[in-house]
Amino acid sequence: YIWAHGTEPEPLMRSKTRIIKKGKEPEIWGFDGSSTNQAPGSNSDCVLRPVFVTPDPIRGGDNILVLCEVELTDFTPHPTNTRAATRAVAEKYADMSPMFGIEQEYTFFKDGRPYGWPEVGYPAPQGPYY
Repeated sequence: YIWAHGTEPEPLMRSKTRIIKKGKEPEIWGFDGSSTNQAPGSNSDCVLRPVFVTPDPIRGGDNILVLCEVELTDFTPHPTNTRAATRAVAEKYADMSPMFGIEQEYTFFKDGRPYGWPEVGYPAPQGPYY
């Protein structure tokens, strides 16, 4: 079971292992949210809801990875569960096709510095080195 925990500003990934009988689907499982910055120690129960299962590419065999959403004990999304809001938007606009672009940038080096930079100091604003 894998989930994003409550560390800010960037959540970390957390996991715990469970043995599941062959042919059985992963079930909802609880965890101590006080150890993941998702609950106070006095009321630390949180819920892991499986949302995606995939074969484990490292261990192989019948091993699986179970990606989860975090919920409160009343089964509402935990405040750190941003996937729940994303899912609602995806469902609302399911009849549309997403559009996005990907850009990659590369830096060429020559003599230990970005290509086009002077030997000493910094270059002029975006110029021949860009």
